[in-house]
Amino acid sequence: MGFEYVSKLPTPDEIKEQFPLAPELAAVKAVKDAEIRDVFTGKSDKFLVIIGPCSADRADSVCDYVNRLAKVQDRVKDKLILVPRIYTNKPRTTGEGYKGPSRTRRKSPIFTKA
Repeated sequence: MGFEYVSKLPTPDEIKEQFPLAPELAAVKAVKDAEIRDVFTGKSDKFLVIIGPCSADRADSVCDYVNRLAKVQDRVKDKLILVPRIYTNKPRTTGEGYKGPSRTRRKSPIFTKA
């Protein structure tokens, strides 16, 4: 079975280089990564909750959901770590309908580089 490359996908390192994380966000991520690591290693007795929806098609609804989820996280931070799992580029199985932001003509504020 042979495959023909249509285009090469960038590596994670290439993506990080092209879209660097601001230092203040990198610091927040480092803290969150440590909190999650502590759950997996047993240093923390918090419960890790990976929560959907697994897919979403509108940037504004994703931002609204994550902002509301952050308020819930503040109320339960001593017992739970909430990790949103939202895939915004999930085409439909049949090939009809929403194709994800990378395949639509409209601009998404999530993917607009400042």
